[in-house]
Amino acid sequence: MWIKGQIIHRLDDATGGVKDLLTRATQLNLFDRLRWFELLWAHNSIGVLPIIARTWGGGARCWLFLAQQSPSRATALANYYTLSFRPIYTGEPDANTRKALLIAIARRLRGHLGQITLSPIPTADGTADELSAAFRRAGWIVFRAFSTANWTADVAGKSFADYWAERPGALRSTYARKLKKTGISTEVHSALTDDLWAEYESIYAESWKPDEGSLAFVHAMAAEEAEAGCLRLGIARIDGIAVAAQLWTLQPDRAIIHKLAYRDSAAEHSPGTILTAAMFRHVIDDDNVPLIDYGTGDDAYKADWMDTRQAMERIDCLNPRHPRALISASKMWLSRLARRDQLA
Repeated sequence: MWIKGQIIHRLDDATGGVKDLLTRATQLNLFDRLRWFELLWAHNSIGVLPIIARTWGGGARCWLFLAQQSPSRATALANYYTLSFRPIYTGEPDANTRKALLIAIARRLRGHLGQITLSPIPTADGTADELSAAFRRAGWIVFRAFSTANWTADVAGKSFADYWAERPGALRSTYARKLKKTGISTEVHSALTDDLWAEYESIYAESWKPDEGSLAFVHAMAAEEAEAGCLRLGIARIDGIAVAAQLWTLQPDRAIIHKLAYRDSAAEHSPGTILTAAMFRHVIDDDNVPLIDYGTGDDAYKADWMDTRQAMERIDCLNPRHPRALISASKMWLSRLARRDQLA
């Protein structure tokens, strides 16, 4: 198979002139769309220059979106808003074609970079294996390590009542007790108004959450998802005052939980628990989603709401042609040996 490719440094040129390849209509995954990378780059300090590797052949195409940090180092074009990162394909390539396209990307990048760090990489769908195998085949030294975890709940064919009956008794008891005691009201919005956004910002500012990396990014993303009918913004109120907020999006195969927060002053009333239940009820019974995705983070409380945990990895690719990369490889080997000695 003859594979062609190129390295691109402008997001505007990423599709090679075929604009519909990485749009909402053709990429079901939010994090695989060109618009996602454009918003990330516009609103977040990710790197000094985009570096996009693109290959094509066999009726298919592949992209790997990176952010160059220095002349020899790049990372995934991603940050903590990105809940999964992977190569992007079009043309429905089979396994052999995918492999050839990705190896060609890895080989082309060897002429430009000494080190590439990719995260968070899914493991359950084979992406981590696919990436590490391709880069090794192309001559890179590859290290894999646990990065974070992703929790999901399979709700296909279930009603909210079915799902809720499967939850731990302590969770259901807390929900019923707090709801009865405080009379918290909840609402789920698919449109984004200035007033709703002001309430979201106010709640986040008074929550336990750290400073938002880019409120402008979250607002832009939420506005675009609302325009597409895919936003679900939940608000919980006590006596009319908004005390908790959650930002979810709908994708063709799942609902994704992106952001959640509650005012510290309302913590004793468990507004987060009550609003989460309302959001689950809405996307299960009204939107009929087959899967709910709690994003990244291995928080213990997620096990109460979810059923399946998958590891997400960090993959470091080091180019043996670069002396600095060899130094990094040596440090990683020594660190790995030290951890083994501690466990022995």
